Amino acid sequence: MRNRTTSVCAAIALVLSLPAAAAPKETVTLCYEAQDVLPWRTAKGGGLNFELLKIVAQRLDIRLDFQSIPWKRCLAQLKANAVDGAFAVSYKPDRRELGEYPGGENLDASKRMHTDTYVVLRRKGSKVEWDGKHFSNLDGAVGFQLGYSVGDVLRAQNLEVDEGSQRADELARKLIAGRLAAAAVGGSDAAGLMRGPLGPQLEQLPVPIIEKPYFLILSHALLASRPQLAASIWNEVEKARNSPAYRKLAQAEGVRH
Repeated sequence: MRNRTTSVCAAIALVLSLPAAAAPKETVTLCYEAQDVLPWRTAKGGGLNFELLKIVAQRLDIRLDFQSIPWKRCLAQLKANAVDGAFAVSYKPDRRELGEYPGGENLDASKRMHTDTYVVLRRKGSKVEWDGKHFSNLDGAVGFQLGYSVGDVLRAQNLEVDEGSQRADELARKLIAGRLAAAAVGGSDAAGLMRGPLGPQLEQLPVPIIEKPYFLILSHALLASRPQLAASIWNEVEKARNSPAYRKLAQAEGVRH
């Protein structure tokens, strides 16, 4: 009996001496558009947005699960609370039905992920112009990518629009083929197009259509169930964006943060 008791005590002592198993990290699932938008992100999970979110995850000791899917599906998943958040999303009031921005109705732009512009591309030699308020010499539709917020700006001017393209290069090819009079493209996408093989057939107009901050928006379910975590994530996005490490990365890419 004494030997059995001794064995039990030894086993208990051994268990107590072992290091405690680390608690699993809290997981936050985020979706993003399944295409390259350089330098902010790539479909495979590279770019400045991911570098920023890695800093956030490290500081909060959480695990981020990234899902690369088409943009409209990403927003639909957010609305259905099938993901915890989506990035990078420009502000539109009706998008608050899908999820929430930092600050809610009092949008807090200091907690943005980055700032970018929309610019106008035209075929080389075209006479289309944009003065910052109005187009002139348009002889057809202005194209933009499916689900992108710049469409609201174009529709507000009662312009003929074409929302039938998923990718920026699709827009550029339609423009070159004469199926569009102009294209409204994100500034980073436009820079990539102008550097690429299609660039010699395109011209970028100097005045941007609009400049916008882009955000990580979080699901209504996350805000309801884990409000402190949501607030912490947005706070850390601001801190990470202003950190020396991230600033150095942004400066190397020549972009505003």
